[in-house]
Amino acid sequence: MADLTVSVPAVLPAGEIIAGGISAEDYLAQYAETYHEWVKGNVIKMSPISEQHDLLTVYLRLMLDTYFDLKSTGCARNAPFVMRLESAGAFREPDIQIILKENPGQLTDTAMIGPADVCIEIVSPESASRDYGDKFVQYEAAGVREYWIIDPLRADARFYRQGEDALYASIQLDEDGSYRTPLLPGLAIHVPTLWRDELPTRIETVQTVQSMVEKA
Repeated sequence: MADLTVSVPAVLPAGEIIAGGISAEDYLAQYAETYHEWVKGNVIKMSPISEQHDLLTVYLRLMLDTYFDLKSTGCARNAPFVMRLESAGAFREPDIQIILKENPGQLTDTAMIGPADVCIEIVSPESASRDYGDKFVQYEAAGVREYWIIDPLRADARFYRQGEDALYASIQLDEDGSYRTPLLPGLAIHVPTLWRDELPTRIETVQTVQSMVEKA
């Protein structure tokens, strides 16, 4: 592991900082499994998730797991699975990260070493400045190819994709309100469904993804 011990950032990262001057090794040993992130020696506490946050995470993860069962091109991982962005001096725990088999980083039992291909953050009241601000900048700079921000508080979803200049560009939804990406051929995220009072059942979700893949 690179020497990622103690550095004092000029501007503290967004979020509730519970400890400073913590080495990467101490973070991994003491904090990573209990929903904390690490940025340049600062340990940031993640707030407890809401029911809506949890339901959206489960729904999106089921879509992705079903897709990868059928396509076998990658995998998805949930927080508190760590993504180590050593070039940024940050260890983040995206709500969901997608790692494709072609990814040049190293996927271990406990962490993704290097940027995932896609990071998904589901916004909660305390995470808005972090998700829209710090993480946007860090994920872009580190080379996360796509960043999805799912904001149930505002019924808003934003999908960013890196261009040839390595900067994020906002990608518009299709006419039916769906997001599609060349990284996951055949899969469509129908955004209006995310704001329903009741999300599709597990059986409905699996059947929908199976139909998408068959038609692709």
